[in-house]
Amino acid sequence: MSQHYTIYGGPLSYFSRKLQAAMFFYGADFTFAEKRENDPELIETRSGTHQVPVLHTPENWMIADTTPIMRMLDARFPGREMFLPGPLGVLTHIVEEYFDEWIARTMVHYRWHYEESAQYASMEIALGDLDAAAVVRSWGPRACRATGTESEIQQEQAELEYVRIVEAMDEQLKESRYLLGDRPSAVDCIVLGGLWAHTNNDPTPKKMMANYPRVTDWADNAADWDGTGDLVPFPESTPFANFVLDEMKDTYAPYVTGNSAAVNAGAKAFHANIYGEDVSYLTRAYPEQSRQMILHEKEQLESDEQSAVAEWLASKQLETCFGE
Repeated sequence: MSQHYTIYGGPLSYFSRKLQAAMFFYGADFTFAEKRENDPELIETRSGTHQVPVLHTPENWMIADTTPIMRMLDARFPGREMFLPGPLGVLTHIVEEYFDEWIARTMVHYRWHYEESAQYASMEIALGDLDAAAVVRSWGPRACRATGTESEIQQEQAELEYVRIVEAMDEQLKESRYLLGDRPSAVDCIVLGGLWAHTNNDPTPKKMMANYPRVTDWADNAADWDGTGDLVPFPESTPFANFVLDEMKDTYAPYVTGNSAAVNAGAKAFHANIYGEDVSYLTRAYPEQSRQMILHEKEQLESDEQSAVAEWLASKQLETCFGE
């Protein structure tokens, strides 16, 4: 049986490019194909979602959701796993979660709140059709409202937060080949997804990224991994990982705990204090589902490992997110 995979997605899609980065790191035989040019109705029917990416596997499955996909692929590409086993895998997943479920909103903001970027992205997505591009642009502000970047304070602070992250990346890349050590992980996949699809691509953030040539050069060459190297062990990890974890306690933590409570209460929206401002968010089922994946991973650890992770979470002030 052929071992060829196909990613159906889009070049301007955060999560499509995340999966593409992972496939490079796995050394997989794959094709990146635009969903819209490959019978999108069939892809949506078979995968059960309108979202991208969808991975077409050698078994003729069509599956979605990048993190579980990568867990599956980890078992198929031993020695090249994006989530290593044990507490280090939990740490990796928590840092990845910040980019999956929190920094994603910053990518949406950069793209749709700046006219130059909105015009560029909408025309690319609409294949140059002016009417279709206008429809795409009308969607953007709604996505920004739903993800809490409607106010000027949230927009300004989200950008400052992202710049801090890029600066931490720049410092880390002076010390290691990748963000959690000298081999890639799921964290590198999602960070590269953001750089390739958004901030090294869209006109507005691209201007900011020009100030960080080390990061942009890394993004251009990171996919070429020789299969060697190690991650920094748990619980120490890298300065970059620890910087992200420190950012999480004041931003992602109140968001995800508020969303969790809203999901459990059946509420359509909730409020959280972010950057000193009371912000309304649309309740979303997936961040809670994703949080539960991390809790499940913790439960699979040996008892001494569970205790070590619990102690580590408390030290990072993240036990409300990922504790019992």
